[in-house]
Amino acid sequence: MKIGIIGGAGYTGGELLRILIHHPEAEIVYVNSKSQAGKPVYNTHTDLLGDTDLRFSDDLHTNVDVIFLCSGHGESKKFLAANPEFKSVKIVDLSTDYRDQSEGFVYGLAELQRDKIRQANHIANPGCFATSIELALLPLAQAGLIHDDVHVSAVTGSTGAGQSLSPTGHFSWRSNNISIYKAFTHQHLTEIGMVISSFQGTNPTVNFIPYRGTFTRGIMANVYTKFSGTLAEATELYKNYYQSHPFTHVSDVAVDVKQVVNTNKCLISLEVHDGNLLITSIIDNLTKGASGQAVQNMNLMFGLDEKTGLGLKSVGM
Repeated sequence: MKIGIIGGAGYTGGELLRILIHHPEAEIVYVNSKSQAGKPVYNTHTDLLGDTDLRFSDDLHTNVDVIFLCSGHGESKKFLAANPEFKSVKIVDLSTDYRDQSEGFVYGLAELQRDKIRQANHIANPGCFATSIELALLPLAQAGLIHDDVHVSAVTGSTGAGQSLSPTGHFSWRSNNISIYKAFTHQHLTEIGMVISSFQGTNPTVNFIPYRGTFTRGIMANVYTKFSGTLAEATELYKNYYQSHPFTHVSDVAVDVKQVVNTNKCLISLEVHDGNLLITSIIDNLTKGASGQAVQNMNLMFGLDEKTGLGLKSVGM
């Protein structure tokens, strides 16, 4: 597969490169970046020194099989409006622009609609928080068991804010600190509601409190809602749902973020307390929450095993 990457200088572009350079079926034709054109990719993504001699370019052509759109939110629609010829190739968009499944884009959560992704030409990659929270809720939603408000407390690493500097992104502010942001109003709530209502026909209230963590990569989402069953029943429900999904696994013991950093995994653990089901869902925001999931979607679009190129090892300790 010949690949073009648009907006390759950011975090998601760097993760895509790290994965695709070693993907057995991928050939990166160009990595477009207006700000870094002409410079070696490893100048920006320093972990790739010794892995590639690719240079950023200002090339834009459709002699590729698929393009990844990795620019900021709102930029994908502008890009395709200015370059409509790219609509003739397969697209995986990592921004929020088409997550409402407008203009023929398919929402790229394989655990929700793998078969639709296989048939799609244009994919809207889910958001990172949305991925973690949706995977926590899908088995309940499919069974029609979300009858009450859903409560979410989730923390993300600093890379979730992107590469551009901001007052809350500086090390001096973020280190040994924690804060909430966009409480009850986070932009990912829209797609979470879309996914839940696709099963249940109704959109329950999701009370979402996001936290900024003091680490760089990873998301832990703690989700709870009313549940009348036992822990054994919940575990059976979740394991049955995810048994055919190679990246999402239900653990019988508590999970932690280091287990998934650098991987395309989602790990889930369950607890039942006084009529509430607590679901803990952990992912790496840059892989399963962004670039790894994008490659998973690409694999499905081209008829490959969705695990191809994604046998990534966690950082462990």
